[in-house]
Formats: sequence, structure tokens, C-alpha cells
Amino acid sequence: MCLAVIAVFAVALAVPAHAQSKQNQPRVYLLRGLANIFSLGMDDLAAKLRARGIEASVHSYVDLEMLSNTAIEQAKAGKRRPSPVIIIGHSLGADAAVTMGNRVAAAGVPVPLVVTFDPVTAMTASPKIGKVVNYYQSGGSGKPVSGRRVENIDLTGSGALSHFNIDKAAELHNKVISMIQRAPRPRAVASKPKPKPVETSPAEASPAAATPAATGAPAAPAAALPDATPAAIPAAAPASAPAAPAATGSSTSTGTNLPAAGTETASAPSTAVAPPAGVGTSN
Repeated sequence: MCLAVIAVFAVALAVPAHAQSKQNQPRVYLLRGLANIFSLGMDDLAAKLRARGIEASVHSYVDLEMLSNTAIEQAKAGKRRPSPVIIIGHSLGADAAVTMGNRVAAAGVPVPLVVTFDPVTAMTASPKIGKVVNYYQSGGSGKPVSGRRVENIDLTGSGALSHFNIDKAAELHNKVISMIQRAPRPRAVASKPKPKPVETSPAEASPAAATPAATGAPAAPAAALPDATPAAIPAAAPASAPAAPAATGSSTSTGTNLPAAGTETASAPSTAVAPPAGVGTSN
């Protein structure tokens, strides 16, 4: 039973990882040139890429505007990080490939590679493109591409190639496929689980705020003051009780040393006062 649970758990973890790696696979767009019939080497290269599990599609250079928007939308759809886009073109399609790479990269989509076959216009590649490889013939209609990350490969010395068949060269196809397979890809971003709210009982929510009045417990332990109230009553009684006798005998004590007025600690005066000196007593 335990082994079955572990196996199911492992499969559940493997599915998202596979989906993430699939999202990071590059999509290749290939652009034909004039009249959409002189760049059939793009179709051959696309078929070779698909045979290797690489998603590839062929388009006309006149669809540049629509194709750029589509590539951006598909690269970002349902993903936390856009999947990479690779663009290849021949002749006028090569010109469009550089322009499309600039637009897609400016939209925040990674463009690790752009490959051009004999572009007919001097193009400038954005530094946001990872790398541009330009196969061209300087003695013909081909033009170099400028930019910080551009590699121009002049094939003028190869007599077998021309503007009309450079896109079909099997040797160049193999090099392009190798570059695509080695192209850098963004790391997969693992989705972070949303924190679940912690459910606590009322007693656990604020233990420090609990008081006897709130919880219903008796308040006897907190009332440690009863000793102060009884102590005040006995202390006041002795001071006021002997006040009346003290007033009755005060006139007979002339010449004696009496306590200072207001002193409450003196005892009640005695009725038998010692006679003054010189006064005789009867025997």
C-alpha cells in the first residue's frame, strides 16, 4: 500500500516538471522570400526540425506584422516566463527575420537565435537578440548584418552556392540544427503554492488576552486587597474614643506639663492631680 502511494505521488510530481520543460522548448519560425516560391529550402529545414521534435512553421515574409504579434502571444500564453523564439529567413525573408527578431525581443520574449540566408538589405540587429548568424555572399545580392551579437559568414568563395540555392544547402542546414539544439533556454520557474490560512480556535487565537472576566473564571485569585480595608477601621477607633474625658479634667491641671495640642497619642488625664508644692495635706 505504501509503495503504491509513493508511486502515485512521484507521477504527480513528474507531470508538472515535464510540462515546464515543454514550455521552455523553442518555437522556430521560417520565412520565405520573394513570391513565396524561391525559398523552398525553408520548407526542407522545417521538416528536419520537426523530425527532431522541434516545433517549426514556414511563412511568407509579407506576414511579418501578423506573425510577430502571433509569436509574442504564443510565447507568453499561460506561462510565467515566455518560451524562446528562433527565427530563420532567406532573401527578403532574411530581412524580415531580423525585423521580427527585433520586435519579439523588444516585447520581452527571449530570442536566442536568428539565422539569415543572404539578406538583400543591410539590416541592424537588436542587442536583445542572443545571437545572429548571417550566411551571405558579398559578391552577389547578399548583405552583411550589423549589430553587437552578429556573426557574418561570407560564402563568396564557395562556387557551388548562389542566392537561389544557399537556403537549400544541406551542410548549412546541419549547422543551423546544431545551433538550435544548443541555444540557451530560460530556466523553468516552479510555481509557488499559495499559503493556506491557518485556522485557530478562539482559545488559541490570543492566549495572552484571556482574562477571568472573559473566560468566566472566578476573580478570587486576583483580589489580594481585602487586608487593607479592615486595617483602616481599627486604627481610627482608638484616636476618637477618649476625646470626651480629656476635655473634663483639663482645668485642674494648671501648672503641670501637658502634651502639646493636637497630640493624639497622650493617654486620658487622671482625676487625682498632685497638689502644688507648699500645699499641705491633712493627715
